[in-house]
Amino acid sequence: MATRTASAEWKGGLQEGDGSFDSASGAIGGKYSFESRFTDAGGTNPEELVAAAHAACFSMQFAAMLEGTGHTPDSIRTEAKLQILKDGEGFAVKKITLTTVGRVSGVDDATFQDIARQAKEGCPISKALAAVETIELDATLES
Repeated sequence: MATRTASAEWKGGLQEGDGSFDSASGAIGGKYSFESRFTDAGGTNPEELVAAAHAACFSMQFAAMLEGTGHTPDSIRTEAKLQILKDGEGFAVKKITLTTVGRVSGVDDATFQDIARQAKEGCPISKALAAVETIELDATLES
């Protein structure tokens, strides 16, 4: 399988420094800082990137699993909210909430919910984030 590559560089101390990151494909990249990570200041941060990866991975996994049961979705739209909290002397990701809305013809809500749960457990990014204490899922089937 493919190996994906990204790199980051941080310059300076924690609060006064700043960093930048790039992906090998050039599709993503940007700058980040203490403020963009721990306050509502502009700019991105590692947690936002993890949330984006989780939302994208889950949406693809869910679509594949629905398709595998004969219910190809019109769309799966997922938002991931990742919470970083103080943990001892450092910080830790303690909770991720996935909120997904699917437009899928011919599937009942019970089946939709069951497949959503399985997709959350089977998504490679969910597996990579297994150390996160809580990964919640709120799935809505839209008609």
